[in-house]
Amino acid sequence: MKDKTIDYALRATWQAVAKMYNEEAGKQDSTMATGFTLLSIDPEKGSPSTALGPKMGMEGTSLSRTLKSMEEKGLITRKPNPNDGRGVLICLTEFGKEKREYSKEVVLKFNETIVKHVSDSDLYGFFKVIDAINECISEKKIYTE
Repeated sequence: MKDKTIDYALRATWQAVAKMYNEEAGKQDSTMATGFTLLSIDPEKGSPSTALGPKMGMEGTSLSRTLKSMEEKGLITRKPNPNDGRGVLICLTEFGKEKREYSKEVVLKFNETIVKHVSDSDLYGFFKVIDAINECISEKKIYTE
């Protein structure tokens, strides 16, 4: 344990989680990115396309490719944003809503399984560490110019 860095543990764990999610998504002819996007779109009102990238932490080009693929599969439609004449709302189709429910079940099952295997105090400590990492990064406490 002492030889592992925090960075290594985070990266290796996230890669394992991503692989697991992609394997599950593959059973539905989908990807983790598609599932994550489905969960990030407001299922009732849709979401402005410009808000999705920042919300998901995705670059515009990656998000554009994902949205194009989702549109081709009939998961989403694009509609003019009534609040912004130049903007576009990304809306889920009925098929998209069905796949969103599946994605939600996959995420909840993962969460429930981990919660069953970890004590409340360990889980609290985990989130405390995650919050500290995010705070150190956002407040530029690690690398300063």
